[in-house]
Amino acid sequence: MDDRIYVSWEVMNSFLIDAFMGYNVPKEDAEICADVLLESDRRGIESHGCNRFKPIYIDRIIKGTLLPVTDIEIVKETPTSVVMDAHDGMGMVASHKMMEVLIEKAKKYGMAGGAIRNSTHYGIAGYWTDMAAKEGLVAITGTNARPSIAPTYGVENMLGTNPLTFSLPTDEEFPFCIDCATSIVQRGRIEYYAREGRKTPAGTVVSRDGEAMTDSSEILKALVDGRAALAPLGGIGDELAGYKGYGYATVVEILSAALSGGQFMKALTGVDEEGNPRMYHLGHFFFVVDPDAFNGRQNFKKTAGDILRALRASKKDPKHDRIYTAGEKEYLVWLDRKDKGVPLSKSVQKDIIEVRDALGLDYKFDF
Repeated sequence: MDDRIYVSWEVMNSFLIDAFMGYNVPKEDAEICADVLLESDRRGIESHGCNRFKPIYIDRIIKGTLLPVTDIEIVKETPTSVVMDAHDGMGMVASHKMMEVLIEKAKKYGMAGGAIRNSTHYGIAGYWTDMAAKEGLVAITGTNARPSIAPTYGVENMLGTNPLTFSLPTDEEFPFCIDCATSIVQRGRIEYYAREGRKTPAGTVVSRDGEAMTDSSEILKALVDGRAALAPLGGIGDELAGYKGYGYATVVEILSAALSGGQFMKALTGVDEEGNPRMYHLGHFFFVVDPDAFNGRQNFKKTAGDILRALRASKKDPKHDRIYTAGEKEYLVWLDRKDKGVPLSKSVQKDIIEVRDALGLDYKFDF
């Protein structure tokens, strides 16, 4: 049964901004953070939207593992590249600054790349690549994260869920955007399952003895203390080509750490050897390409659109009435939700009330 209540986008945007500011995030930064979270919900990616507002951002600010004021340092810069240090501030704020810089550089020089070290969770990766796609540019990003994925033939969580994300501009109403983890299921999805009281699909999480785990709440505990790991894309072992997901997760780990001069794998757990909270020190990388440096933006967009339309028009499985391309379902979710508002489950409603009351904010909700 769907227990969600819809709240207008304007009200939720205002609340999120005020709440972030209540925990000392500067107004301009709070506006960025609110928009990134709401963009997740606009696309139907509820595991990374308001669902994560309190447990990932507010709770970490309170705990001291995320700094509300983001002191961005330019460590190194060339005409086509930049390395930043976020100094454990808001990853969303540092990433927004990075994309502004890279878009400008790519338009001037044809392409540009950047990396950020000592950062924190930067929201959905597709937000950053879509910033470029809206300008007619191609973009790629990735980020490392707390160890969750076991290497092929392994059972120890070594790699983060490490999304490898692309946005390509098209001549349609929405860009092509492929934004997904390099594991079968990401930690955020399991957090969502746990909050909703749902089981995690069998075969996506492996225990230390090699058996499947499905209890979502238990999985979250086991991922932290090393008793479980996520399977990479493809699955466990070679038969379903899990080595491919393992390989891509490793690519993201290396680029996130080696380009930025940052930390990696077991250094990103968020706890020290005694189990005490510590900074996450995540790394992100970004590349932006201007099609005008190749065959032209409009030519690129038309070719991309022609390819996507041909894919959707191809012969369909009789059991399904349509074929989708990446970014299309998210666009359709937005069309459905733009007048309804943000869907908030019971658990998220509880979080919002808790934050509102703690800060003494004057918001009245229908829950």
